[in-house]
Amino acid sequence: MYELLRTVDTPAQLRQLDMPALHQLAGELRAFILESVSRTGGHLSSNLGSVELTIALHYMFDTPGDRLVWDVGHQSYPHKILTGRREAMAGIRQLDGISGFPRRSESEYDTFGTAHSSTSISAALGMAQAARILGDTRHSIAVIGDGALSAGMAFEAMNNAGVAEDLPLLVVLNDNDMSISPPVGALRYCFGRLISGRFYQHARQGVHYALRPIPPISHLASRLESQMKGMVVPSPLFEEFGFNYTGPIDGHDLDVLIPALQNIKGLRGPQFLHVITQKGHGYKLAEADPIQYHGPGKFDPTIGLVSSAKAARKSYTQVFSEWLCDEAAQDPRIVGITPAMREGSGLVEFEKRFPDRYFDVAIAEQHAVTFAAGLATEGLRPVVAIYSTFLQRGYDQLIHDVALQNLPVAFAIDRAGIVGADGATHMGAFDLAYLRCIPNMVVMAASDENECRQMLHTAVNHDGPCAVRYPRGSGPGVPTEAAMSVLPIGKGELRRHGGQPPGQRVAILAFGSMVAPSLTAAETLDATVANMRFVKPLDEALVKQLAQTHDVLVTVEEGCLQGGAGSACLECLSNAGIAVPVLRLGLPDEFVEHGDPAILLNHYGLDADGIRASIQRFTDKALAAKPSCAVAREARSP
Repeated sequence: MYELLRTVDTPAQLRQLDMPALHQLAGELRAFILESVSRTGGHLSSNLGSVELTIALHYMFDTPGDRLVWDVGHQSYPHKILTGRREAMAGIRQLDGISGFPRRSESEYDTFGTAHSSTSISAALGMAQAARILGDTRHSIAVIGDGALSAGMAFEAMNNAGVAEDLPLLVVLNDNDMSISPPVGALRYCFGRLISGRFYQHARQGVHYALRPIPPISHLASRLESQMKGMVVPSPLFEEFGFNYTGPIDGHDLDVLIPALQNIKGLRGPQFLHVITQKGHGYKLAEADPIQYHGPGKFDPTIGLVSSAKAARKSYTQVFSEWLCDEAAQDPRIVGITPAMREGSGLVEFEKRFPDRYFDVAIAEQHAVTFAAGLATEGLRPVVAIYSTFLQRGYDQLIHDVALQNLPVAFAIDRAGIVGADGATHMGAFDLAYLRCIPNMVVMAASDENECRQMLHTAVNHDGPCAVRYPRGSGPGVPTEAAMSVLPIGKGELRRHGGQPPGQRVAILAFGSMVAPSLTAAETLDATVANMRFVKPLDEALVKQLAQTHDVLVTVEEGCLQGGAGSACLECLSNAGIAVPVLRLGLPDEFVEHGDPAILLNHYGLDADGIRASIQRFTDKALAAKPSCAVAREARSP
């Protein structure tokens, strides 16, 4: 099926093809991506939209010598396929398979690891400046989407780059927010070619040089040029940053893309190329619904996505969605905020029902947090719906603008813990550690669906910053109660009383998603289980009570061990002068790779069998040794 594609394993081979062959390659590449993603799941719409752009960039630039940086990396599948990883696509985003994002350790063509938004221009600028310092003439290219360009970091980078007149830096804006009509206007094509051509560039420089002795006329010529271009394209914005703007041009037309890139390659100074693409291009179902096909699971491409039967258990995201609508119906102060994650964070229904209280601030986590702080100063109760890994991007604002002023902002932290196929860049491993060290913060971890609902209600009724973390996917299946009540701050609960004899008593202090597997493990061990609920303030009275009535304590959390909930328990015992063996179970000091969440939980010993086995090994040694001081161990399955 892929006669030509199978002969291209490197960009060097791609550069040997003529234009008709490149068109054929684009068709085969698009078909291969559709077939591959339908078998494995993954990002589809954005990759179907970046096929021609990827071919053109590798055709015109000498990669990997020329540095190519893909912002976020959702659109990098064509790049992976053309750089020797075609066969590896069968295991993409699976344990021990290739990543769904660019990764430096994976290929020399992945010049910069990405997965979070808006880092590409800064990275490419750094590479370009490094080349200048080292006396290298290579080019640096950043490919950034219109969504990612909404983040302040992109403009910070352009502000820095624009003053370097001779820097070989190209920013490609992959604008896929609008649908392009089949007949793209001739003026747009001509203007794209003209403005990128050396003739135009040299003519413009010549005119300005000739008119420079006559300041009024020179100034008038510049203004006329700017206004003429502004009538057709938004070039003045980017040219004010010091970039030479080209476009917009059709990002699916190789006959336009390649000449434009060829012209740009010969120009001096920072360049900005604006290309218009279409998400899902070439697959009608994805074109019609690019959001639904952004990251589908496995499907039959001849049929498309099929709605499955209603899940037996609600996902935590659904629980949050229903709670937010219920809370907003009762409390007019409730405001929902998302940094460009309406669907992922469960705000679709809230936007429909409460449009005046819904705010999508685009990919701008820093702004989202401080915007919420501003709302809170006026008596509103903002709820920031955000992924654990994305809240990291607004950490300074969380400390400086929310916690320092003790403002009542609630953070609904989705995707806490192991997230699966997206891998290390999206793993929610650090929120417990980075949140509990902040003064004034209240941090809760939900053990089931109903507790999540009650914790969220508690958060918006607390007069200070409050966070509720919950994992991706569904919970243990506990029905949610319509009635909502405020939980007592800093109080856990005993869920199981162990019946072991003195000298062998084990108490498991479980946090959030680890309560359910801990209860299962405790049945075999006949151990006590506490649902700690609060990471901060910790229920110190409960920790001390269990330490004084049990021979071994075990803390279990779906987060990093360094500075996490288990560390909080050790600090409590140390401050109280209580000596008891303590086993801490959680994620070790390493980045968790991509893979099926169940497999990863098993790998790190955080499923019921792993928890039981780790406790058994530890207690056999600890009780035999009868230590006289507190012992802390980090455990994981071998």
